[in-house]
Amino acid sequence: MSFTITPCPIEGLYEIQPKVFGDSRGYFFEVWSERDFAAAGITGPFVQDNQSRSVRGVLRGLHFQRAHPQGKLVRAIEGEVFDVAVDIRPGSPGYGKWHAVVLSGEKQNQFYIAPGFAHGFLVLSESAIFAYKCTDFYHPEDEGGIIWNDASIGIAWPDAGTEYILSERDRKLPCFG
Repeated sequence: MSFTITPCPIEGLYEIQPKVFGDSRGYFFEVWSERDFAAAGITGPFVQDNQSRSVRGVLRGLHFQRAHPQGKLVRAIEGEVFDVAVDIRPGSPGYGKWHAVVLSGEKQNQFYIAPGFAHGFLVLSESAIFAYKCTDFYHPEDEGGIIWNDASIGIAWPDAGTEYILSERDRKLPCFG
């Protein structure tokens, strides 16, 4: 297997560490292997890939889709981000709980987030290139969100060394529940 896939404390979340092969020329690793991921219970199909670049302190989220929930396989290609998933699946033992993974281009780790989670991230490095695969297409009319600092969830966002930078839309997201 080309990956170490570790379940997180909330069912449906996994941290993935690929085997990175490097030498004086650079490095190589597999980002995705349907066979290896399926063996761990992570299945697609993945239908859309997205990528963004953000500067230090940018906080995006917490976002989700209501009728078309997306599973996401996320990673930082360059830089470092604090990546968060909040369980919003009614009836789930993890409902309302959060889990975070620090993703970095140096470590090349990934975070799989099953459908039914709100997702967000905070850029910790000078900048970051963030990429993710989705199990459903983006439907703008279906999008929902939760305010990043909802006290009932209590995410322990780290210090990014600057003020957080949020979009106007993300500043106005409602509280959970």
